[in-house]
Amino acid sequence: MKVLAIDCAASLCAACVYDAAAGLELGRSVLDLGKGHAEHMMSVIAEALKAGATDYAGLGAIAVSVGPGSFTGLRVGVSTARGLALALKVPAIGVTTLDALAGEAAAAFPGRAVLAALDAGREEIHAAVYDETSVLTYGPAVTTFAEATGMAIESSAVLAGTAAAQIAASAGRGFDVGPRTATADILTYARLAAAKGQGERPKPLYLRGADAKPQAGFILSRQKN
Repeated sequence: MKVLAIDCAASLCAACVYDAAAGLELGRSVLDLGKGHAEHMMSVIAEALKAGATDYAGLGAIAVSVGPGSFTGLRVGVSTARGLALALKVPAIGVTTLDALAGEAAAAFPGRAVLAALDAGREEIHAAVYDETSVLTYGPAVTTFAEATGMAIESSAVLAGTAAAQIAASAGRGFDVGPRTATADILTYARLAAAKGQGERPKPLYLRGADAKPQAGFILSRQKN
């Protein structure tokens, strides 16, 4: 089975084609955009398919990062994955950014617990803890740096994600650290999705509400007829 994986959870707009049976990446395309995922997603996918000498008809599944991450990016990625899956009559498989980051940390430090943590601002982080066999034991959830530090110390976890350095500094001790990025390599999403198999339709993982809200002074009152 060939899997098309796409990721718009952070600044990257990424896609790759993965041959699950052979365990090989066939082609990829990655742009570091910051913004503008919607305008570039389909061209990035086209480049990945071309690099992998594959067309849409040759795909057996669509994998997508579902967050936590950028609100807009997640909507673009998930809606694209679901639309393609519907058109191609193949499953769409969601993988969280925390699962993917933890997977990379576990590969670098096998047999260890992992704390994947992303800085969410407002002194909060998005976190998940995985045991020595990569089974999820906590989260994904919004927590504080103090709580995350306590979990890291208690489990002697390998740290991963954008909050890893701050957690280590807060603990005042050394930790093994995996990826410190906001998202994992696109191939990681493809591999995890292939291993996970079909489940519920993917949807964005929002752990808290959007920052952008209407300003009260600009809300118009409803007129009575």
